[in-house]
Amino acid sequence: MACSTAACAQQNNPNANRFMEEKLNLTEAWDKVFTQSDKVEHTKITFHNRYGITLAADLYAPKNATGKLPAVAVSGPFGAVKEQASGLYAQTLAERGFLTIAFDPSFTGESGGQPRYVASPDINTEDFCAAVDYLSSRDDVDPGRIGILGICGWGGMAVNAAAVDTRIKATVAATMYDMSRVTANGYFDAADSADARHELRQQLNEQRTEDYRNGVYALAGGVADTLPADAPQFVKDYHAYYKTKRGYHPRSLNSNGGWNKTSSLSFLNMPLLAYSGEIRSAVLLIHGEKAHSRYFSEDTRKKLKGDNKELLIIPGANHTDLYDNMEKIPFDKIAEFYGKYLR
Repeated sequence: MACSTAACAQQNNPNANRFMEEKLNLTEAWDKVFTQSDKVEHTKITFHNRYGITLAADLYAPKNATGKLPAVAVSGPFGAVKEQASGLYAQTLAERGFLTIAFDPSFTGESGGQPRYVASPDINTEDFCAAVDYLSSRDDVDPGRIGILGICGWGGMAVNAAAVDTRIKATVAATMYDMSRVTANGYFDAADSADARHELRQQLNEQRTEDYRNGVYALAGGVADTLPADAPQFVKDYHAYYKTKRGYHPRSLNSNGGWNKTSSLSFLNMPLLAYSGEIRSAVLLIHGEKAHSRYFSEDTRKKLKGDNKELLIIPGANHTDLYDNMEKIPFDKIAEFYGKYLR
């Protein structure tokens, strides 16, 4: 049975009290947007990052597994929670023999951190490294066989984490966004100019003043409840996931009020992937052929060096197909990749 409080998580991490982890209110109910598997054991756990924020996660372990297992930490998409796509990935990989966790990033979902609904290229990269801290401390995990998997905006965070954390032996980025690039340059780099960025900085800093004056952080808004007929196809695809029974979740930012407006400031000023060309561990980038975001993976692949780097394009798939379309997500390839590099 899943743990309902952080007390169960403390049992899984006997050192947690030394760091005074926040006691989070973790739900006991199975509230995922996907069906629970009868092939894995599911447990709620917590861990903390280097900034003292307590993170909530779902742990999935193959039933009747023995010995030390290879492990994978999963997060994303950007603005989603672990009850959505990341949990589906984690559970499916657990069915294939990996111990996995799907975690809510700092400030979101069931995880701690104030103020709420903040994104940060630094803290969210650290969240992946903190997941490696936690997995490395478990008796049932081989600390030399740990990988990570990021979806959408957390694909970029995962690649960034691989650049700084040498404990990560294999990284998968599915349908990835480079959030700093899209924030600073706009989609397809259409607003890549100093003037456009200056105007955005002015807007965001004026919002900072308003937030401070009002004592509350204004939200940018998630996916709109009703879309105009002329909405781009990829926005319609987001709506079909986040705003329908397929993927809606009450704690999901994209399904509801979205991020704090001023979260964009740090992405404007701190480019991700600056050292991705120095990653020595294995990286697999996966993207849909028809995804509007495909250029992020293609350009990231050009930065990566070594014969343990790969870009896989899925024929006919769009961006959100790789959130939950079991006929499009190449789990055989992902398991093969981890099997090769987590050994």
